[in-house]
Amino acid sequence: MLRHADVWTAIDRLAAAHGLSPSGLARRAGLDPTAFNKSKRVSPQGKQRWPSTESVSKMLAATGATLAQFVGFVDPVRGGPARVIPLIGSAQAGEKGYFDDAGYPVGGGWDEIPFPEVDDAHAYALEVSGDSMEPVYRDGDRLIVTPSAGLRRGDRVVVKTAEGEVMVKELVRLSAKRIELRSLNPHHEDRTFDLADVAWIGRVSWVSQ
Repeated sequence: MLRHADVWTAIDRLAAAHGLSPSGLARRAGLDPTAFNKSKRVSPQGKQRWPSTESVSKMLAATGATLAQFVGFVDPVRGGPARVIPLIGSAQAGEKGYFDDAGYPVGGGWDEIPFPEVDDAHAYALEVSGDSMEPVYRDGDRLIVTPSAGLRRGDRVVVKTAEGEVMVKELVRLSAKRIELRSLNPHHEDRTFDLADVAWIGRVSWVSQ
């Protein structure tokens, strides 16, 4: 049986996957910032409320998630068809032998983790090491990367340069010649590259915290 709490929890998980609070997710979807707040989940009379289908539709459009992926967040274990995706530590991602030229995982040095249904056959997980991505991502967080996904401004992305440097940043601007990135950690500099100096880019679609 689908419960109110399951659906609201899925919204919370989808928000966290994009580095957002429930209020931040509502704003990105063009909704009232309080639309997903805990105070809106129960009426003044104590009756449990469902989120509207319109708000869910706008939320999915704003994040690029499919309905099947959202259902997977209702129950990460049983909510979607289980599959296993490769896992590597972020500190290892710059080493040779883990990615092909398109940014897809290759080789036998990966661990594996179960994850609910995900559309990208090349999806993989990066486990954060250290504090360089705080306060958005912390040591031990697992970032689910979908390298085949389209990119748009505001996405969190994994970028590997032609020199082998790997970083996780926010996409500010992507043109035919250049890419501009904003650091997730205010103590680290923003970066700008010519696309000729970028090996590949993958979108961070979820985070398991």
